[in-house]
Amino acid sequence: MTRLILGPLLRHVGARTATVWVETDRPCEVRVLDAASRTFTVHGHHYALVDVDGLEPGSDTPYDVLLDGERAWPEPGTPPGRIRTRTPGGARRFAVGSCRVAPTSEATHGVDALAVCARRLMAGDEPPDELLLIGDQVYADETTPEVREFIAARRDIEAPPYAEIADFEEYAHLYRLAWGTDPAVRWLLATVPSSMVFDDHDIRDDWNTSEAWRREIRAHPWWERRITAGLGTYWIYQHLGNLSPAERAADPVYQAVLAADGDAGKLVDEFAERADQAPGEVRWSYVHDHGRTRIVVVDSRCGRVLEEGRRAVLDDAELAWFGEQCRADVDHLIVATSLPFLLPAAIHHMEAWNEAVAGGAWGRRAAGFGERLRQTLDLEHWAAFDASFRAVADILLEVANGPRPPASITLLSGDVHYSYLARVRGTRTPISQVVCSPLRNPLTGPFKLANQVACRRVGDLPARALARLAGVRRPPLGWRVTDGPWFDNALATVHVDGRTASVRWDAAAEDRFRELGRAPLS
Repeated sequence: MTRLILGPLLRHVGARTATVWVETDRPCEVRVLDAASRTFTVHGHHYALVDVDGLEPGSDTPYDVLLDGERAWPEPGTPPGRIRTRTPGGARRFAVGSCRVAPTSEATHGVDALAVCARRLMAGDEPPDELLLIGDQVYADETTPEVREFIAARRDIEAPPYAEIADFEEYAHLYRLAWGTDPAVRWLLATVPSSMVFDDHDIRDDWNTSEAWRREIRAHPWWERRITAGLGTYWIYQHLGNLSPAERAADPVYQAVLAADGDAGKLVDEFAERADQAPGEVRWSYVHDHGRTRIVVVDSRCGRVLEEGRRAVLDDAELAWFGEQCRADVDHLIVATSLPFLLPAAIHHMEAWNEAVAGGAWGRRAAGFGERLRQTLDLEHWAAFDASFRAVADILLEVANGPRPPASITLLSGDVHYSYLARVRGTRTPISQVVCSPLRNPLTGPFKLANQVACRRVGDLPARALARLAGVRRPPLGWRVTDGPWFDNALATVHVDGRTASVRWDAAAEDRFRELGRAPLS
C-alpha cells in the first residue's frame, strides 16, 4: 500500500480553491475531495500538489487524502483536516512565528509554540485564517541529535560539512522530522493554511551577509551541492505552496517538472543553481490578498545584490515590484520579511556604522575589521543595507502619508529570537514593526543580555554618534520599541476587522498560551 511520507499540508487557500501538498513513498495518484493529481519525482522522492476547485466562499469542508484510491490520511484516532475558504470581507486573524528547531528536547529548547497552537485548536479554539512562518522553518546548519544520527548513517560526520546538511536526501529528512514527528503539528499544518519564506538557517547562518561571505563559502567544495539542495528543497517543500493554482500553472519550471519523463532532479537542480548564481532571474516574494487586507511577503535573503561598491537587499526590479504591491487600495497593508526592518535603534545604528566601515569609510584596515565584526555578530539586517533601508522606508512613508492611505501598515518579522513592537513616529497612517521569534529556539547568554540592553535605548546616542562619524545619514523615519522585548517561545496573532487592527503575543506554556502583551495597530 502506498504511504504518506509527509503531509498533508494545507497551503494556498482562496475563495473557491485550496492546495494540499503531500510527499509519498512511491509514484501514485493523490486525491483530495473531487480533485486528483499524479505525483512528480525529484531525486527519488515523490510529491504532489492537489488543487481543489469549486468550493464555496466561507465554507468549512473536512477532507481525507486518498493514495491510489486508498485512504492514507487521517490516521485512526486523528481528526480530519479542514479547508476553510476565504470570504470577500469580514475579520481576519493571522498567526505569525519564526525560528523553530524540531524535533528537540524541551529541556534545551522549551515548549514548541506551534505544538501548543495545535493542541489549543484541537481543544476547540478558533483557528487563524493563515499561519505565516517567516523564516528558519528548518535548521540546516545547527542539526539536532535525530538529524545527526541520520547523517552519520550515510557519511563520515567528522569530514566537511560535518553535522550540517549536505544534500537533497538530508534536507528531505530534515523536513520530515520538522513537520512529521509531532502528530499535533502535523494535524495543524493539514488544517490551517500556511505561507512561508526562508531565512538564513534554512540554508546556513549569515547566508548572503556580504560579498566576502559569499566568496569564502563558495571556496568550500561541498557548498555548491548544499546550496543547490537547499534552494531545490525550499522550492518544493515551501515555495510552491505559497503560490495560487493560477500562479503555479504559469510557472515554467513547475510545468517542466510535471511534464518530465521520470525523475526531474536535474531540472530542479538547474533551477536552484540559477536562483543562487543569478538571483535576479527568480522571484521568491509573493502577495496574498484577504479581502481588504494585503500581505506582501518579501525575500530578504536570496535576492540580495552583493557587488563591489553596491549592496542591496532588493535589486531594482524587486524594489519596483514591492512598491507596486504596497500602493494597492487596501484597508491594511502587511509586509512580512524574515529580518526585522525596524530593529532597536542602538542595534540599527551599529549595523549602519558597520556597513560604512566595512565599505571603507575609515580605511582599508578598518574595513577588514568591520567585515570580521559583521560576520561574528550577525550584523546583516536591513540596517546593514542602508540604501535598501532608505528605499523601502520611502515607499512606506509615501503610502502612509498618501491621499488614500490604509488604516494600518504592519511589518511582520522574526529572526532575532525575541519579540517586540516598534512604532514609527509622525505618519498619517500608523506604521508598526511586529516581531515574533522564536517558535522554539530561545536566545540565551551574552546575546540575550546585549539585546535586553539595546531595547532599553541605553546605547542609542553613542551608536547614533558612531554611525554619523562613519558618514551614515540620519534615517528617513524615526521609531522606538514600545512593547517588549519578550524572550519566550511565542506565537503572535494579528487581528484585522474593518479599519481596525491589533496584535497579541502569546508565550508557549505546556498545553496553553500565556499572554505576553497586546497592542492596537491602527
